[in-house]
Amino acid sequence: MKVAVIGAGYVGLTTAACLAHLGHEVVCADLDESRVAKLNTGEIPILEEGMPAIVEEGLTSRRLRFVVGAANAAAGADCIFICVATPQGDDGAADMKYVEAAAREIAPVLAPGSVVINKSTMPVGSSRFVQRILDESGPALDRVTVASNPEFLREGQAVRDFLNPDRIVIGCDDPAAAVRVSELYSGLRAPVLVTDPASAEMIKYASNAFLATKISFINAIANLCEAVDADVREVALGMGYDRRIGFEFLKPGPGYGGSCFPKDSAALLHTAQVNGYSFDLLEGVIEVNRKQYEHMVNKITQGAGGSLNGAVIGVWGLTFKSDTDDLRDSPSMLISERLLNAGAIVQAYDPAGADKAKQMLPGLEIRTDAYDAATGADVVAVLTEWDEFRWLDFDRLRGLVSKPVIVDARNLLDPAAMRRRGFQYSGVGR
Repeated sequence: MKVAVIGAGYVGLTTAACLAHLGHEVVCADLDESRVAKLNTGEIPILEEGMPAIVEEGLTSRRLRFVVGAANAAAGADCIFICVATPQGDDGAADMKYVEAAAREIAPVLAPGSVVINKSTMPVGSSRFVQRILDESGPALDRVTVASNPEFLREGQAVRDFLNPDRIVIGCDDPAAAVRVSELYSGLRAPVLVTDPASAEMIKYASNAFLATKISFINAIANLCEAVDADVREVALGMGYDRRIGFEFLKPGPGYGGSCFPKDSAALLHTAQVNGYSFDLLEGVIEVNRKQYEHMVNKITQGAGGSLNGAVIGVWGLTFKSDTDDLRDSPSMLISERLLNAGAIVQAYDPAGADKAKQMLPGLEIRTDAYDAATGADVVAVLTEWDEFRWLDFDRLRGLVSKPVIVDARNLLDPAAMRRRGFQYSGVGR
């Protein structure tokens, strides 16, 4: 099938490369000429496991190519995926200006019988919104169908998630068009749920809101564990064996972040508000997450002796999670910013996101490795769960720090082992 993908970010690039891997002819469009040029040579602008290999496969087979401009990709395509950004507005709602611009650009070149597929996370009602834009902007498009096909990709594991999905959700009022969309995934083994567009859009938001709820719940339990001298790792283990609950997303930390959970939770809350529903549960989830950042700053403050003014804090990790270079809504960055605002000197190291972080927070002192970041530190704060932090020489580290204090916001390290080496260790709920 001939496929166009509009947008070459995380979702668009993964969608394009993986559909080419499944045997389709894919043209992926972006507005950034430099990005397109690099992608056509196999240079990947994001850190994503498996992406370089699958893009190279697509380029070599000539089933994948990259162009500048949405219309150049959409002309002659059977299916057109819209994978552009939907950033959060000031009121919490998703900003649809990039979706609207893409729809207006492709409308004049769409072929009769083609299907336009909303892949980006878009508010409930977006399928109707895109259909209206197409109707306004193109020729007679009564034979062009709009469908919703939300993505469920985790950064760092996006290729794996696309090719091994838990489910494929298709929202479409036209059964024949829904079948065509499902045929794009015929090489994958996963349940296919065909529903109406509004339900498909809600499935995406509800899924992310539920996962955010699990994170806020276990963070609240972790804080209670500290108060009653329980170990949240043991509590989560006992909970996770219950098949109704499971182990996933029961790992306490500094709060959820990234490009999905904060934005999607706020967007779902906004949807509830404009429709007259008081979503108190989701408001609580968001508030617990906000307070978790403050809780981590308080732990670091206590470790520094009660004041951050002039304290040297060695920060390990800046990306919102390991195995990605994404800093969007990163708890590590939010905490680092609060440390800087309180007068701390922040010496930070991250294996992938350091250069971007320095641009976003000029006050950061970027260091070359974890040991360098810890040198002279009053507190070492583990804020991202990069695996390399597990295997450091902590006897060497003990000789580099000013004070032997570790605040492990990811529960990455072994408390007993740290204390044997002379460190004052503070985890989350331990």
